[in-house]
Amino acid sequence: METTAAAETHPSRDAWTSHLRSHGRRVTKQRLAVLDAVDAVPHATAEDTVQQVRAVLPTISVQSVYVVLSDLAAIGMVSKFEPPGSPARYEIRTGDNHHHAYCISCGVIQDVPCAVGHAPCLTPSEDHGFQLLSAEVVFRGICPSCQHSGAQQDPEAP
Repeated sequence: METTAAAETHPSRDAWTSHLRSHGRRVTKQRLAVLDAVDAVPHATAEDTVQQVRAVLPTISVQSVYVVLSDLAAIGMVSKFEPPGSPARYEIRTGDNHHHAYCISCGVIQDVPCAVGHAPCLTPSEDHGFQLLSAEVVFRGICPSCQHSGAQQDPEAP
């Protein structure tokens, strides 16, 4: 799986430890290993994360990694998004309301800055009285590499 992400500074272990403790979580080797894995491979699936974590903790169960990912997403330490026709993906980059471009041919994912201004960065025609906090957008297309190689995909395919 190929992914790309903007180069930027990610939180330190001290920041992760603080965040975990401030949300009533223990700092465990499993949580830190999952954070390291998601930091190392942005836009990874849970299965990709399991493989990364098992390089450090060979006996960790698949279920444990899923539970940790879910908990980390719940407390805002990782973000989860679901590209069309693909398993959920996870990344450390949170809180900036960025979006994603997804290649429908090869599955590569690129981060895309917020479309306009500040969060939620998109204005719906009707907000139904909601105080809107964020917007999730997945731009579907064909990446430059697939365009160059002549890869063809039905534009209506998921």
